[in-house]
Amino acid sequence: MASHRRPKQPGRTRVTVLTATAAAAVALSSQAAHADSPSKSDAKAKVDKLYEEAEQATEKYNGAKEKQDKLDKQVGDLQDKVARGQEELNKLRDSLGSVATAQYRSGAIDPSLQLLLSSDPDTFLEKASTLDQLSAKQADTLKQISEKQRTLKQQREEATGKLKDLADTRKALGEKKEEVQSKLADAKDVLNSLSAQERAEITGSDGKDGGKDAGKGGAGGGDRASRGGSRPDINIPAGSGRGGAALAAAQSVIGSPYVWGATGPDSFDCSGLTSWAYAQAGVTLDRVSQDQANDGTRIYDQSQLKPGDLVLFYGDLHHIGLYAGNGMTLHAPKPGANVRYESMGNMPFQFGVRIG
Repeated sequence: MASHRRPKQPGRTRVTVLTATAAAAVALSSQAAHADSPSKSDAKAKVDKLYEEAEQATEKYNGAKEKQDKLDKQVGDLQDKVARGQEELNKLRDSLGSVATAQYRSGAIDPSLQLLLSSDPDTFLEKASTLDQLSAKQADTLKQISEKQRTLKQQREEATGKLKDLADTRKALGEKKEEVQSKLADAKDVLNSLSAQERAEITGSDGKDGGKDAGKGGAGGGDRASRGGSRPDINIPAGSGRGGAALAAAQSVIGSPYVWGATGPDSFDCSGLTSWAYAQAGVTLDRVSQDQANDGTRIYDQSQLKPGDLVLFYGDLHHIGLYAGNGMTLHAPKPGANVRYESMGNMPFQFGVRIG
């Protein structure tokens, strides 16, 4: 007869062990998943570093672009000079050829025999004097030709050197452009690995764009309608003189997006904003932050700064803004952010520059 015993139930100890094992597996799985994605703080540190490196490369790109523009003009001017000089040289050679031909034709008979055969010696002597003058003119023409050839040679050599510099500069420009784009693409990849809320907290955007435009410097609500939200709840003193006018111009574009290589009026990088703002005040600054550092009088005591003074940050001076008073700077911060006020304590201040 078959046994109908009830199956033995697992003991309480065994159930506890199984439950603990399952919980541990879930915890390990959760930890592994968490390890695969960077923490928000790690992601922020990495994105900030990439943006800083992108800005460093941007200022180098700006410098190469400015050098390229200058070389383009210099090469064009030299090529025009060479063309005009060659034309003048050709005219001198033509005039020399005409004189030589005339002398050859008139010199077919010995001058002394011409005098003996001449029915009018006085007329002959006048012609002989003219021939002497032609010889002097010919000698002067030869001297001009020699000098013109020497000048043309120097100009051609200079143009050749400038063309080589131009080719090297264009190569450097392309390399810096690739470096900027690579850094921004890496930052975008990090941002895309986060949630929309985490991206918004890191970039300061509203989170709606998902960081998609961070590589272009357009994240962070570049819409001009959002500018009011960029003004802090502090008293910004009015500036005076050229610095005050430059600061007022920069205040008019608060909320404009940071875009590397941009000089306004709709988007800016850091030195693009300062050069544009001072241009509105009738002052021409150099294009790159490191060069703008030498465009005026340096001020190392932060307490001596006045609204509108340039303020430079980081040891290599790759970032620049306008002093806004009360320890604040108005600047184009970085890709993914807009022109805004920010505490100068957030960056390593080096010195200010007052534009006279």
